[in-house]
Amino acid sequence: MRVIGAPYSSAGRLDHEALAPKALRDAGLIERLRAAFGSDEPVTDGGNVALGTSPASAHRDEPSGVRSLPGLEAVTTNTRSAVAETLLDGDRPLVLGGDCAILPGCLRGAQDALSDQVGLLFVDGHEDAWPPHESDTGEAADCELGFLLGRYREQLPSSLKSQLPVLDESAVVALGPRDGAEIAAADDVPSLAERIRLITARQLTVGEESAAEHARKALARIRSHTAHWWLHIDLDVLSSDALDAVSYPQPGGLSWDQLGELAATALGEPGCVGITVCVYDPDRDPDGTGARRILDWAGSLARPTGRCSKPPDGRT
Repeated sequence: MRVIGAPYSSAGRLDHEALAPKALRDAGLIERLRAAFGSDEPVTDGGNVALGTSPASAHRDEPSGVRSLPGLEAVTTNTRSAVAETLLDGDRPLVLGGDCAILPGCLRGAQDALSDQVGLLFVDGHEDAWPPHESDTGEAADCELGFLLGRYREQLPSSLKSQLPVLDESAVVALGPRDGAEIAAADDVPSLAERIRLITARQLTVGEESAAEHARKALARIRSHTAHWWLHIDLDVLSSDALDAVSYPQPGGLSWDQLGELAATALGEPGCVGITVCVYDPDRDPDGTGARRILDWAGSLARPTGRCSKPPDGRT
């Protein structure tokens, strides 16, 4: 496993989520992962991807409606390269955001290395498929899953648009969104539930099936369409009681036990080629409680039922 930092905030700032890779490393994430995985999967630190000369530009581009476009293009380009290099070296990337706008570069890099489609298990408290002009913030983290499904790309610069993969909708499953009421109240903003398999946070937490069972079914669906898949975890899928160090909290959400059960079950299935963990905000965690809880959770993923099989050449 190679840990890669992508300290990008699509709000165009250098604080909050952009500080997460450093804060988690300083809290001991690399050491915790090494202790947990041992010799079965050596853990290295791949450093941070470059963000170009203007990562803190908060300008909102008028044609596309997207904020911080130069930074978004830089993080997409350089995360793509870092992920592809990692997989070709036979390692699996664990990419630390920053926010969810890092995901397109990760998936394109995986496709580059594998020369194949990559499915997506998207664990997130939001659907992240707003049309950019309809987003209150203009942040790419409001839109990245929409981009990945081929939506809202027409007004993006060609240099960015050409780097965005288009995923097979049948190989994408979202677990944990709970912003359906907000989407329903907006004009001309369809829910992704009309296009992909989507299990809400309520279904995960109060339904008859456990989070683990939902993860198993999600991976069965994804793996029926592609052998390779990516696990994306936005920590705002958790309840505020579990983790309040996020920028956009909502009522409800998962517990740490539920997220751990879901992630470990998913990682017990074959074909995982990489992981993103995003949206921890150190500025909202002054005593480090949230960071320590993230480390505890990350270490638990190394238990035997929570391992992705890792082939010697980085392919599955």
